[in-house]
Amino acid sequence: MLETVLKRDRDLGTPESPSTETVTLTIDGQTVTVPAGTSIMRAAAETGIQIPKLCASDNLEAFGSCRLCLVEIEGRRGHPASCTTPVEEGMVVRTETGKLHKLRRNVMELYISDHPLDCLTCPANGDCELQDMAGVVGLRNVRYGFDGANHLNDATDASNPYFTYDPSKCIVCSRCVRACDEVQGTYALTVQARGFDSRIIAGQDDGFLESDCVSCGACVQACPTSALIENTVIDQGQADHAVITTCAYCGVGCGFKAELKGDRVIRMTPWKDGKANRGHSCVKGRFAWGYATHADRLTRPMIRAKITDPWREVSWEEAIGHAASELRRIQGKYGVDSIGGITSSRCTNEETYLVQKLVRAAMGNNNVDTCGRVCHSPTGYGLKTTIGESAGTQTFDSVMHVDVAVVLGANPSAAHPVFASRLKRRLRQGARLIVIDPRRIELVDGPHVKADYHLPVRPGTNVAVLNAMAHVIVTEGLVNREFVRARCEDRAFDEWMQFISRPEHAPEATESITGVPAADLRGAARLYATGGNAAIYYGLGVTEHSQGSTAIMCIANLAMATGNIGREGVGINPLRGQNNVQGSCDMGSFPHEFPGYRHVSDDKVRAEFERAWGVALQAEPGLRLPNMFDAAHSGTFKGLYCQGEDIAQSDPNTRHVVAALEAMECVIVQDMFLNETAKYAHVFLPGSSFLEKDGTFTNAERRISRVRQVMAPKAGLADWEVTCALSNAMGYPMHYAHPGEILDEIARLTPTFSGVSFGRIAALGGSIQWPCNDAAPEGTPIMHVGEFVRGKGRFMITQYVPTEERSTRRFPLLMTTGRILSQYNAGVQTRRTANNAWHSEDVLEIHPHDAEDRGIVEGDRVAIESRAGETVLRATVTDRIQPGVVYTTFHFPECGSNVLTTDNTDWATDCPEYKVTAVQVRKVATPSAWQRDWAAHDQRQDELLDARVPQAAPASA
Repeated sequence: MLETVLKRDRDLGTPESPSTETVTLTIDGQTVTVPAGTSIMRAAAETGIQIPKLCASDNLEAFGSCRLCLVEIEGRRGHPASCTTPVEEGMVVRTETGKLHKLRRNVMELYISDHPLDCLTCPANGDCELQDMAGVVGLRNVRYGFDGANHLNDATDASNPYFTYDPSKCIVCSRCVRACDEVQGTYALTVQARGFDSRIIAGQDDGFLESDCVSCGACVQACPTSALIENTVIDQGQADHAVITTCAYCGVGCGFKAELKGDRVIRMTPWKDGKANRGHSCVKGRFAWGYATHADRLTRPMIRAKITDPWREVSWEEAIGHAASELRRIQGKYGVDSIGGITSSRCTNEETYLVQKLVRAAMGNNNVDTCGRVCHSPTGYGLKTTIGESAGTQTFDSVMHVDVAVVLGANPSAAHPVFASRLKRRLRQGARLIVIDPRRIELVDGPHVKADYHLPVRPGTNVAVLNAMAHVIVTEGLVNREFVRARCEDRAFDEWMQFISRPEHAPEATESITGVPAADLRGAARLYATGGNAAIYYGLGVTEHSQGSTAIMCIANLAMATGNIGREGVGINPLRGQNNVQGSCDMGSFPHEFPGYRHVSDDKVRAEFERAWGVALQAEPGLRLPNMFDAAHSGTFKGLYCQGEDIAQSDPNTRHVVAALEAMECVIVQDMFLNETAKYAHVFLPGSSFLEKDGTFTNAERRISRVRQVMAPKAGLADWEVTCALSNAMGYPMHYAHPGEILDEIARLTPTFSGVSFGRIAALGGSIQWPCNDAAPEGTPIMHVGEFVRGKGRFMITQYVPTEERSTRRFPLLMTTGRILSQYNAGVQTRRTANNAWHSEDVLEIHPHDAEDRGIVEGDRVAIESRAGETVLRATVTDRIQPGVVYTTFHFPECGSNVLTTDNTDWATDCPEYKVTAVQVRKVATPSAWQRDWAAHDQRQDELLDARVPQAAPASA
């Protein structure tokens, strides 16, 4: 069973050989057939013969340093290391002889002679490979070393908040160094000196915290002793069991083992069989899970009449009853469309499905929206229009077959680091890279990865750049005519060819618009079209624009024109921001679509849901979130149920959002903490962390993975149970015994999910990629093979239209936004962890030229003013950003990045234009007026929370 597993994954010693040829040999009298290139160690392990090892691991290339895995080969002198010796046809190998036993004991004796003999008090006791191997080789005494030179008093490095490095317990096997190099690709560790003096150091021997280490945990995972070990294990001891679950941070969707002692989480270790992460992790998923038990967690329901009142703790029954009666009262007074709901991209598919069902069936309207529309709705619109399905086309594994990678409007190293590590591995193997981004992100010029082309596009001009690339491909005869003729609509292609061939789209004509040198753009276009398998990976730097949907169509046009879709190593790959952005969209969280992206106006589809749900449903689309805000301002929208989203911080134009919340009569927030939105709420329903959830998440590669409950919900009810209770109280019955039943209902009503169930996911090893149905019972790793979902691919005319948000004399700079590695989204989770050690505030990146013009130096406080508002941040002066552009993140509410962003949106989907805001920057000494107002409101809301009235004790019988 996947639910409970052994703590340590099986390790076959060396990586699998990709060869299709086989070799037959004999190991300890057993005949073995394996792929050519397989090591003797792995061949033996696959047969069930475990050769002792310390430096070997099957996620690292063979190293051959520990000398513990020696074997004898018939007809060959000496005792070669089995990890570095490949199998040969007819080879006869012996792994257990008297001579080998003696050699191994002697090797182990040397290790132990310079190792503390404190096993009983060591935090790795019971989970130490050195300890295990000493037992395997039969070591019973150590004859030498105690009186000579040793490393037993080497100083410990405890600078990293999550793990400790104790060099006295290091055996210099180099597994940590190799994991940092080969798996993570950061190259932060090295072996200093030689011989007896050799030791592992981080950076320039200045400690882990000050080095280039990104705290992904790969070194800790690789260490065979307690030289590198989690602080939670040191403090709390070893776990005694583990549960497989899925990370609740970004859209990579890493599989993890939650290792527990009783019901207490000791550590999270990346699951080796996780199809999305293949045993790797990042600092957030690996270490930043402590928010789940943070003291700020609110675990009791609360209500209040006005946001100026103290909270009153109540029972679940009273809170649900009060919320339902308020929503019914509002509808009775203002009409059925006066309330709505927000689903969360941090919640499970099952929880999200229930919220949109609650809105449609219990509230009786289609006023439902999600942050998935706020970030990636142009992906849905653009891809649905061109190729027929609103999702990425590939697996993450596909990147290992890429010859040319285009990274567009994304910073994987910061936002999707596990994918970035795999991409960097492929680049080190020789793949080429094109980066299209206003900033010089780490991939452009890293220590071991360099882009062939960096196109520093001016914010807001993606469409012009992509059209120029297409112009080069068309006018230079680089179109894959055979693919287009077989797979695409002829008329649409001909019209597009005529459009894109116009001189106005030439790189020379667009250079003044985009800021991208024509020669570089031509070179990048040629490389994409002729460099072999080419894949485009893009993020919010594409979608969060007024022409976001147009840019997605441009990407599809490029992929179709060059034939780079429908096979391994190519495709269109959106990098989703939150853990379940894809799932929240799949589940029907839009006001115009049911689950499975089917329009509410489709009579046949609507009839299916009406039969299943037993209630009449509206045929007209409801309100998107911006429309809800506008309606609240006008007095026609009065009630909101918001599950797991912090719209007061994450949505654009903060003042407008806050004023809308203040105008509502009942705001219901379901979350773990009193977030920015909850400070304007009238009902607070405590939510659950991912460790308390049961269900599924869907990642950026359409992979549906199980989320398993690791500990009981701290508030007593799971999120799906809260939604059911609210629906029941509103008069629409929802009765489910388990989230698996909810997924079964989703499958019955959604053709692309018809083969999905908890049982099916378990049978396929923990995850499955939709579509999963009778046509694809084991899922669909690669989409659009043979033909597009819509039949023929449709080229679209993509005219560049400049955004209305442009620089002026008053606002001469363009601000764009993004993420940073250590923090996540609105920061509600990561700000309550030790991740603040790396990033404790949002800062403004500004180019040296712009800084000098304004008298700004590193660390100055600067006011950033836009037509929407003003805030103050600390400046960092860097040439990573181009002149005329400034950059910041949005993780800290007191910094107020979204006070600046405007109400400009994508023309097709209303996705906010976060990435282009005209601003002015000046040096200041005090916070902005908004920040002073925010601080006062924040302090008052904390006081009202502290003054909350406890729930009355039940009367005695």
